[in-house]
Amino acid sequence: MIKTRITEMLGIKHPILQGGMQWLAKAELVSAVANAGGMGFITAVSFASAEDLRAEIRKTRDMTDKSFGVNVSMLPVIMPGDLTEAFFDVVCEENIPVVETAGRNPEPYVPKLKSAGVKLFHKVPAVRFAHKAESIGADAVILVGFECGGHPGMDDVPSLIILPKAARELSIPVVAAGGFCDGRGLAAALALGAEGVLMGTRFMATHESPMHDNFKSWMIEAKETDTMVVERSIRNAARIMKNEAAKTVAKMEAEGATLEDLLPVIAGRVGRDAYLSGDIDLGTIACGQVVGRIQDVKSVQELMDDIISEAEQTIQRLNNVSGLPD
Repeated sequence: MIKTRITEMLGIKHPILQGGMQWLAKAELVSAVANAGGMGFITAVSFASAEDLRAEIRKTRDMTDKSFGVNVSMLPVIMPGDLTEAFFDVVCEENIPVVETAGRNPEPYVPKLKSAGVKLFHKVPAVRFAHKAESIGADAVILVGFECGGHPGMDDVPSLIILPKAARELSIPVVAAGGFCDGRGLAAALALGAEGVLMGTRFMATHESPMHDNFKSWMIEAKETDTMVVERSIRNAARIMKNEAAKTVAKMEAEGATLEDLLPVIAGRVGRDAYLSGDIDLGTIACGQVVGRIQDVKSVQELMDDIISEAEQTIQRLNNVSGLPD
């Protein structure tokens, strides 16, 4: 069994977290991760109201007696301030043990969360932002590298560089995200100083993921070069699957498109329609470079068991390395 400050803090069996994913991180997937010994996060932005989020939390509790969290992405484009406040109110009222925040500084909500006993895990793309998260009272930081699906920041620095730097400079635990999908990756993250991994793309390709099978089939066949980064022109870099929608966004940006011009293509509701219909070219779909290492669709339980088994075997193999022969 692999124990870290993250497993102890969250009371979970394995140091594996399932990150927020709009439209996908709902009761079925989150409860499966919890039941398998990890920590899953319901994505608040998937819901139109705070009461819809509350209903999903209670649905998840019907499916697991284990702990789970809520992801609150605070990007202004997708999350009005009043709805953000309402989501945090539900988190506190429903006694959710931990939130994953991203997109903006969560400092205004820290007193509310702390008074309710909610742990704050803030997700950032750079070490300088991790320091800020620590300074405002975050209990842990999730550090995403350039490889990650979704928003990797604007610095283009991979996990191999930022993880050991953050682990050395911070006193709070660091969770590694971006490029992780298996036990060797977990062992590598621990070696770099992280105390757990957070995965999004790998959990997309599970039986419990509500993503249409067309996307799962695409993922199995995809190479590590089948993603691309867009939205740099609006300073909101996003790594997404390389499909027709992605190429459209890139072309529009090259022609000087504004945020308002891009929204019909990049808006979350378009992605929802794509997930439901199975049309892999309909919308922009967050996807990490690690998709090139995903070769099958498994149940969450099987995936978690395989990751831990491989990580333990990897750590044991490294413990047996004695150096070069005399």
